[in-house]
Amino acid sequence: MTVWNNKPPSVKFKDLEEVVSHKINVNLMPFDVLTDFVKVTGDTVLVPITVQIKNKDITFINKDGVSRGTVNIFGRLTTISGRVAQTFEDTVQVDVPPELLPKTTENASVYPKAVPLRPGRYMLEVVVKDVNGDRVGTWRRGMQVPEFTDDKLSTSSLILADKMYPVASKNVGTGNFVIGDTFVRPRVPGADGKPVSFKRDQKLNLWLQVYNLEMDEKTHKPSATVEYNVFNTTTNKPVIHTVESTEQMGNIGDQVTLKKTLSAANLQPGVYKLQIKVNDNISKQVVDPSTTFSVE
Repeated sequence: MTVWNNKPPSVKFKDLEEVVSHKINVNLMPFDVLTDFVKVTGDTVLVPITVQIKNKDITFINKDGVSRGTVNIFGRLTTISGRVAQTFEDTVQVDVPPELLPKTTENASVYPKAVPLRPGRYMLEVVVKDVNGDRVGTWRRGMQVPEFTDDKLSTSSLILADKMYPVASKNVGTGNFVIGDTFVRPRVPGADGKPVSFKRDQKLNLWLQVYNLEMDEKTHKPSATVEYNVFNTTTNKPVIHTVESTEQMGNIGDQVTLKKTLSAANLQPGVYKLQIKVNDNISKQVVDPSTTFSVE
């Protein structure tokens, strides 16, 4: 998978903005979009947006001994009343050695953009232009940014990532794919409805934040259990089941970040459901976010 180097846009993409403004649907340039939600404060939510394009859909030209694909991306978020809440645009480059180009056509390139938004309903519109092929594609979806109230046990999006690692302290909260103190690069499901897939030689990383664990009045610490369950969706049989308690997690407050890495090599090819069940022993509240993935 190629990760793009972000280049600041030298021009404003008026042509792409026109496509958004006039609600034109163009599907000559296919791509996929994933949105996630992470609590920042009571009235601010971080929305990581990940755009994924397959290399086979990018036109590469040979330049200075490398095959280079260039893509312009323009995105806009508007409220239900039509007010523009956020826009973003970037020119991104994908460089591949010419001799490797045939082997990388099935690879995908991912571009991240994280925007802060207030809870509420938005329209997210993204336009992608393959500069060398002069082809354009559009993506448009309604999006509900959740409200994380202070009295209710809740979680962020459950993110399945192909790369996850801690970042240096100077980079906390900044940079592409960085959430807090961790680099998290999500896998993006395709528009065909199939779940994200991992090959058996890959690591499968999961990231989830839990909010509003109730604190014990005496210990001033939370008391909760976290269950990790992976089911084979064909047989509905559990293949992974582990439980841990907040007591085992060290010094945590009312919020905890769960980070786990599984080896896909331990799973047979197939489709799986991952469920994380958080049981707050003090408030008696339960949340159990889940997602599906496949192993090839």
